[in-house]
Amino acid sequence: MNRIDQKFAELKQSRQPAFIPFLTIGDPDVRTSIDIIKQLEASGASMVELGVPYSDPLADGPVIQRSSQRALKQHQVSIQDVMDTARQARSEGSELPFILFTYYNPVLQYGLERIFEVLKASGISGLIIPDLPMEEDAEVREMAEKNDIHLIPLVAPTSNDRIKRIVGRASGFVYCVSSLGVTGTRSEFHSGIDDFLQTVKASTDLPIAVGFGISTHEQFARFATSCDGVVVGSALVRQVEEVLPLFENDSTRPQALSQIDQFVRQLIG
Repeated sequence: MNRIDQKFAELKQSRQPAFIPFLTIGDPDVRTSIDIIKQLEASGASMVELGVPYSDPLADGPVIQRSSQRALKQHQVSIQDVMDTARQARSEGSELPFILFTYYNPVLQYGLERIFEVLKASGISGLIIPDLPMEEDAEVREMAEKNDIHLIPLVAPTSNDRIKRIVGRASGFVYCVSSLGVTGTRSEFHSGIDDFLQTVKASTDLPIAVGFGISTHEQFARFATSCDGVVVGSALVRQVEEVLPLFENDSTRPQALSQIDQFVRQLIG
């Protein structure tokens, strides 16, 4: 069974929501990303989105854009590096389901058949491609199913009559976008968010997770009661950004990881 399915089944038994952090791999470097993944697992993460740094991230707000720029400028981190990161984290004992978050161009350049073989070999369980339209995903979906990798769709409050069509083709879980626009922390969400989530839940038997803008314990707790999972991206990436100087020295790396741990534990309660 796919690790994502296993994890959601376990959480359903214990009546707990999934905490799904997003991490830009290679910020500040790949080795540190592996250490952060292991810390997130110890702090309570259920699965992790591994973000591929991209030069033109249409769905990402300024915090994640800056993290991508650092990873590209300092180390030219590629989609191959991100898949290698998953493989290395797994070899060091991580049991988390990994979800690759990337735009379509790096996938296309890598080669569809080849990339799914490498994704599977790297221990990656899911794939999110935010700029791949439903109408053009047939070949990618076929390759994903062949390799037992979930192609996870994003569905937004503005999807309207497309919601049933999108979730009807979903695999793993449905990623519900809580706000319009790009990623980033927010104090308010889309005014019809609760009705939207209910519509999605009524349209699928798959777990649903909500993301975009969640940054506080109160926000996490609110969505944890109505969804099967909560995605936290920009708020965590900002925490990494704030402790970057501490990662520069071996003596202060434990302090940096401790601060990330404190943030996560306060967030998920």
